[in-house]
Amino acid sequence: MGQPAAPDAEASGPEPSRSEPSGSEPGWVGEVWDVFSQLRLAQLAYVPDAGLAGLIRRAEAGHASSAAWRPKAVPLSSEQEGIGVLAGAWLGGERGVLLMQSSGVGNCINLLSLARTCRFPLLAVVTMRGQWAERNPWQVPMGSTAANALQQGGMLVFEADEADALAPTIAAAGAMVFSGPAAAAVLVHQRVLGAKTFTPAPNGARR
Repeated sequence: MGQPAAPDAEASGPEPSRSEPSGSEPGWVGEVWDVFSQLRLAQLAYVPDAGLAGLIRRAEAGHASSAAWRPKAVPLSSEQEGIGVLAGAWLGGERGVLLMQSSGVGNCINLLSLARTCRFPLLAVVTMRGQWAERNPWQVPMGSTAANALQQGGMLVFEADEADALAPTIAAAGAMVFSGPAAAAVLVHQRVLGAKTFTPAPNGARR
């Protein structure tokens, strides 16, 4: 499993039932999952992230929106591996998506040249940090430059700052990615996920 890219990246909470998604997950999780089904994304490559935990749990549990669609969860040790995974998926006739946090965007810069040069479809969903009500200063530098870094790497960038806009934005980006082909990232604003709170560790450090 991948290691968090920033000091305070946290576990995604207690493990839910392996057959059904958690009843406490935000409403947008089901909406985005339906979009993944409509796009027929066969592989969900991810580095563990609390903001995307609902989608990751569904993939790990083998949850499907229809009998004909059952995506595979592909855990990564680092975000850039996902670009290679999705390249291989496309060569094998499958579609996929890369799920990650903005703190991992910097790890992908060099590998973005693979999608740009080989012109295979690349779809990423990126949860943002370093924005609204951020309490961890380590998250601010990458959070403030993630969109520009992705654009400079040749990706189209779309931002969703309201929960209701998230699923339609991913659907629109996916349509461009797989009909192009193109490379696109949907940035999930920190306002959608909510500000994270941190408790002092026993030694007084924040986590």
